[in-house]
Amino acid sequence: MQVFTLYQGSSTAPLSRMQKACNFVRIQQAATLLGQGDLVAFPTETVYGLGANAFSDEAVARIFAAKGRPSDNPLIVHIGEKEDLRRVAISWPATVDALINRFWPGPLTLVLPRRPDISPLVSAGLTTVAVRMPDHPVALDLLRACGLPLAAPSANRSGRISPTRPEHVLEDFENLQGMLLAAGPCRVGVESTVLDLSGPQAAILRPGAVTREMLSPYLANLREEIPAEGEQLSLHSPGTRYNHYAPKAPLYLYLGPREDVLQRMIRDADMWQRTHRKVAVLLSEPVFDSSIAEMVLDMADLKPAGTALELSDEERLRRIAANLFAALRNSDAEKAGIILVQGVPSEGLGEAIMNRLRRAAREVFDLST
Repeated sequence: MQVFTLYQGSSTAPLSRMQKACNFVRIQQAATLLGQGDLVAFPTETVYGLGANAFSDEAVARIFAAKGRPSDNPLIVHIGEKEDLRRVAISWPATVDALINRFWPGPLTLVLPRRPDISPLVSAGLTTVAVRMPDHPVALDLLRACGLPLAAPSANRSGRISPTRPEHVLEDFENLQGMLLAAGPCRVGVESTVLDLSGPQAAILRPGAVTREMLSPYLANLREEIPAEGEQLSLHSPGTRYNHYAPKAPLYLYLGPREDVLQRMIRDADMWQRTHRKVAVLLSEPVFDSSIAEMVLDMADLKPAGTALELSDEERLRRIAANLFAALRNSDAEKAGIILVQGVPSEGLGEAIMNRLRRAAREVFDLST
């Protein structure tokens, strides 16, 4: 895969005219490739996506082939302007205008009736389509430059850990024919919330950074529970029918009262270490225990737990979400034989984090029951 590394500015160090010009040229080259039916991996605020022309059956088929993705697993279409929704969806309820005015660009995907111009491969043969407008300058510049809606699932092999950094994309697709626009780590770190508005009752099919609490004021009839895996409703959403987010090593997830969970994790880490396996312990709060210090990673900031910053609960969840997939990939890179993970409360952004961890887990130990 050809890598184009883009310059990144900040509020204290904005890009120079030359850097902006270089980025512009690289994005135009990527847009040209997309117009020719090729694949381009690009950053969004959630994860890196593997994009192709959503109007082209041949281009979309290349995504499925590259990822090894089952053909009955639909893709999300990304657009660069709110007005482009008309190119993707044939109709939508009145609530959509308020939702996109509040949450677009951003990590909210809407499931709506599909226009026939969109490749049926995108929707796995369904009459609906999942669509969103990403909140990342590179993604938006690329979408506007190519003038196409882009089908873009996460840029990883099917079933593997989603990529939140350019190096994650290359781990899975180094030899793929296509281009990677590399622009550093993704800000949000977990995939978008998927909200189904195609039926009589709105339903969250996949939780994300746009939380249930944030959506509730806009939706009087929001379904209370996420559909169970295998329910017909969940077929409309990407990432709900097959195993996802799994590292190479078995992952064990621990839930329940804090002290009970930590004691059990310390005991289990010691047990696994005696079998001569390398153990990774991923904690959701700053806790230090000398007996497992070398195994511990604080998921909030990727520093040893003993030096972690004091954070509010909300900020800690945001950092965990942003670092979650990187922490799992790092455990693989360190050749961990066992991964032990401390869960978080399943509220707000924690609902999305726990959704991913439960799907990645070999087994869940709930010590509250």
